[in-house]
Amino acid sequence: MRQIEMMYPFKKIDKIEFVGVCTGICVSSNVLIARAYFPEAEISVDSSCCACVSPESHETALKAMELCQIIIK
Repeated sequence: MRQIEMMYPFKKIDKIEFVGVCTGICVSSNVLIARAYFPEAEISVDSSCCACVSPESHETALKAMELCQIIIK
């Protein structure tokens, strides 16, 4: 995320949307990193463009992210 801040030092990032292969590992970890670097940004996950080992683990990861004020689409 520092690379983004270095590339756009004067631009405020308002919205970030994530998609990815493994909802429970890759997507959730990157979402939480983005939340830490951009606490005021609207961060969302397109759940139809993510997957996990099982549908249950996918839903669990989405619910966990939702608890961290991530918008699940």
